[in-house]
Amino acid sequence: MEGFGVHTSMWTMTWDKAGCETAVAKAHSYGMDFLEIALLDPPSVDAAHSRKVLEAAGMRAVCSLGLPEPVWASRNPDGAVEFLALALDKCAAIGAEALSGVVYGGIGERSGAPPTTGELDNVADALTRAAAHAKSLGLLFGIEPVNRYETHLLNTGWQAVDMIERIGAENMFVHLDTYHMNIEEKGVAQGIIDAREHLRYIHLSESDRGTPGAGTLQWDEIFAALRAIGFKGGLAMESFINMPPEIAFGLSVWRPVASGEAEVMDNGLPFLRNKARQYGLI
Repeated sequence: MEGFGVHTSMWTMTWDKAGCETAVAKAHSYGMDFLEIALLDPPSVDAAHSRKVLEAAGMRAVCSLGLPEPVWASRNPDGAVEFLALALDKCAAIGAEALSGVVYGGIGERSGAPPTTGELDNVADALTRAAAHAKSLGLLFGIEPVNRYETHLLNTGWQAVDMIERIGAENMFVHLDTYHMNIEEKGVAQGIIDAREHLRYIHLSESDRGTPGAGTLQWDEIFAALRAIGFKGGLAMESFINMPPEIAFGLSVWRPVASGEAEVMDNGLPFLRNKARQYGLI
């Protein structure tokens, strides 16, 4: 899970045959090391086709998702485990290296109160069982803390670390996102330092989820902190260009974050690659 990658939201949030072929071809044309697949509907995925297309392009992959409301782990840990087991099976069949994201809940899951002991117990139970299934398949399993407007469960790097250390699964890792960190951490570097040895993956997202380098994030602070902890994981661009209405609702994306793919990939990608090279991360 090393190198520079991009989330499929740049081109599609529907991982059918057409979406797969488009995203893989585009990612390959930009020289990406891996593709992060939005695995929102695991049962519908043709894993054999995805694997064939990825292998033909020499493209590695990771998968990510948020749980649908009926199987939010805080309320329905058994349902969450069943959903995650299917998603993990698809990841393995695709040839992906990991499943990550908001695997502990839903994007837009907010109770209006702090997480209860019962909710966190349910989440820990579901993640413990899912991590064991991931390990049996040779997969890494990550958790991504997201901002308070998308969940009340895990918002910061230290909360993600607490959950992973509570579970104690060696194949689990923290997946950070600079957009969420900009909202939740005392400083963006603080989340990186708190996650430290558990940090294996990071979304490089601008303050408005648009073009990296065109917002308010302190990118030198971010890359210097990654260099300071000896980060060796995946660096993934994430900018929400193609959003179906149900996903846009959960993410509160009400207006275009960029003019299109060309703006983000032709301006944001070189900016991030140059920063990563400057700090010796690629």
